[in-house]
Amino acid sequence: MEAKIKLSYKNEREAEAVAKAVSPDNVEVPPGLLVKTVRRGSKVFTTIECETKLETFISTLDDLLSCVSVAEKTFSVAKEFKMRRSNLEP
Repeated sequence: MEAKIKLSYKNEREAEAVAKAVSPDNVEVPPGLLVKTVRRGSKVFTTIECETKLETFISTLDDLLSCVSVAEKTFSVAKEFKMRRSNLEP
């Protein structure tokens, strides 16, 4: 089984943050599982290859997308905080 995921962002900074957020998944994986993430410009590409159980494949996809979601929510909160802060400054 294989999944190729391409995510696009507004800028390279956001793409880099997402790539780093999911990179720990690339370090130690069980035998028969490969997770590779790279950033190219403002895009993040992840390939997941699984030669074991379907459950492992689905869990890996779920973990990856959860990390991406947290990173994207962090952008949103940080932008909102920055906007509120700039509105309070004289």
